Amino acid sequence: KKADTKKDAENSLFEKRPKNFGVGNCIQPKRDVSRFVRWPKNVRLQRQRRILYTRLKTPPAINQFTRTVDKNTATELFKLLSKYRPESKEQKKERREAEAAAKEAKTAAPAKKPQTVKSGINHIASLVENKKASLVVISHDVDPIEIVVWLPALCRKMDVPYCIVKGKARLGQVVYKKTATALAFTGVKKEDEGAFAKLVDSVKSNFNDRYDDFKKWGGGIMGSKSQERTRQKEKAVAREAAKRMQA
Repeated sequence: KKADTKKDAENSLFEKRPKNFGVGNCIQPKRDVSRFVRWPKNVRLQRQRRILYTRLKTPPAINQFTRTVDKNTATELFKLLSKYRPESKEQKKERREAEAAAKEAKTAAPAKKPQTVKSGINHIASLVENKKASLVVISHDVDPIEIVVWLPALCRKMDVPYCIVKGKARLGQVVYKKTATALAFTGVKKEDEGAFAKLVDSVKSNFNDRYDDFKKWGGGIMGSKSQERTRQKEKAVAREAAKRMQA
């Protein structure tokens, strides 16, 4: 029988080629080592911050930034924002050169400055205080949060519609910057008035009129291991209580 097996091994199409993973031999198989990777400091910080926000109890003023506009409203809002982007440096230069040429020639009146969205937290604050802003768009991930934490309260006090959207980088793209804390509309063209009015109604009903819903603390959610420990403790306490009742 042993001779037969040897013969089979010799005649087999598929030869056994056992790998030797010793030093200087076969290449080691790939393993998932993402758990052992030393991540860059910025990545570690943002992950730690996210965990802290879920673990620690966050006050209503900070917790309101976890509630953002729904996807459909955000799509309509960014469509409108893209229409009212401010001038780029090149466009501004061209407009000023055309104005200067018109002034020299004394032909036609210079073109008016185009209607655009306003950026810059101090500028937006003054627009809201003077009730010149018709809609304020705030980013949900501003760091430090103290920059914008007071803005929703100011908007409610001055009865200015406001909304919170995802992504300071997405807002920054609108105004040719890396990030933007907030943007504000001061007016729109006649053809966009209907769409803008609909958007303002939607935003008001979801943010300005729902102030009482936002008066809730956030966080306080522990990890899976911690939750299991508390569950086991509760079970033990329940068992002890049951024993006492029987005795």
